[in-house]
Amino acid sequence: MRAEARTTLAASTLIVGVTAVGLIRVIFHLRAIRANLSATTAAVQAVADLTSTVPERLSSVNASLQPVRDFCETV
Repeated sequence: MRAEARTTLAASTLIVGVTAVGLIRVIFHLRAIRANLSATTAAVQAVADLTSTVPERLSSVNASLQPVRDFCETV
């Protein structure tokens, strides 16, 4: 095998190897990002549940205050 062919094979192997390492690093970064996004989504959902509107959370209180609401509408 001639020296030019060996040099070409070595250079192509090096390029493919560096590219493969870079792609593997991208895969690990994307997995970490997916885990962070899942945690953030869960936290946002928890905040949304804790800050839901009063009619959804206190329907019995609203039913008890119906006479007061009716009186206020007549005034």
